[in-house]
Amino acid sequence: MNEDIRLMKGNEAIAHAAVRYGIDGYFGYPITPQSEVLETLEALMPWETTGMVVLQAESEISSINMVYGGAATGKAVMTSSSSPGVSLMQEGISYLAASELPALIINVMRGGPGLGTIHPSQSDYFQATKGGGHGDYRLIVLAPSSVQEMADFVGLGMDLSFKYRTPAMILADGVIGQMMEKVVLPEQRPRRSQDEIRRQCPWALTGKTPNRQRNVVTSLELDSALMEKNNERFQRTYKEIEANEVRFQAYDTDDADYIIVAFGSMARICQKAVEEARNAGVKIGILRPITLWPFPYKAIEDVAKHAKGILVAELNAGQMIEDVRLAVHDSIPVEHFGRMGGIVPNPAEVLNAFTDKFGVKFNFTND
Repeated sequence: MNEDIRLMKGNEAIAHAAVRYGIDGYFGYPITPQSEVLETLEALMPWETTGMVVLQAESEISSINMVYGGAATGKAVMTSSSSPGVSLMQEGISYLAASELPALIINVMRGGPGLGTIHPSQSDYFQATKGGGHGDYRLIVLAPSSVQEMADFVGLGMDLSFKYRTPAMILADGVIGQMMEKVVLPEQRPRRSQDEIRRQCPWALTGKTPNRQRNVVTSLELDSALMEKNNERFQRTYKEIEANEVRFQAYDTDDADYIIVAFGSMARICQKAVEEARNAGVKIGILRPITLWPFPYKAIEDVAKHAKGILVAELNAGQMIEDVRLAVHDSIPVEHFGRMGGIVPNPAEVLNAFTDKFGVKFNFTND
């Protein structure tokens, strides 16, 4: 079978993957740097080929509530936005989590706070992994570092969302959304039949989320005792996700004296820094979290056992570093390197951070 290989932006790859996965509906609103998701879907016109609904809502608030309605009917639905737009969606995302409905949210991050800049950032880590809305809920959060993963994570994110009946988010930074790379697009999945929807999505027929007595999909529970039981059920689901769905990649960590922990585009920059460090005689490895939640605490704890220090590299003021410090239990020093405001560093800046933070010297030679 011939592979369908294209050269495209990360945002475009998301749109193509959504159609091929068999997404039933996309509801979104344009905002830089992710507007190409909606624009590409409009150009593809999947309503003529797969029956997929593509609708530009009047706002991000409208789009997330349309997602809520579509998910309540058993459909595979998604939205995409960038940082300020996702902030507006937080109430709806919290409602989806409390109603135990599957949905996929794409966040192609830009710098903030506020409207900030249209340039890339990773400063929505807290918002995505700690629950940006109210209440004790979690999102499954996937962090792509390539255009290929932008495409792959559409299907993975939606599959996980349906499996655990909780929203999932693809948390990409603007670099990954806007960069162009070769991508192998997935095969076209057939749309689910009505019988499959009835079997997979009983709430769409009964209107009842698990253990709810009222015949309505809702996040509201006026009885405090019942609401506590609902929350206890959510927490059991989250523990199951933590036990089964942690994903990460480790490069050159087995013999490393120092470890970099980075995700998204920063992980790519740091991979080049690792190559240059090893050429200069310093053993550095990198661990890249793929799931930012559930977070790979155990994997980081394990690589820290033989390391002298960890550098957490992010395009923010220091957010993921809190989880890395929890993982290592103060067993070794954990330092942060980051740029803000949409500035993307180069590998040399990462190596300079090792000198500044840990006093590491690099013996570069001219070939």
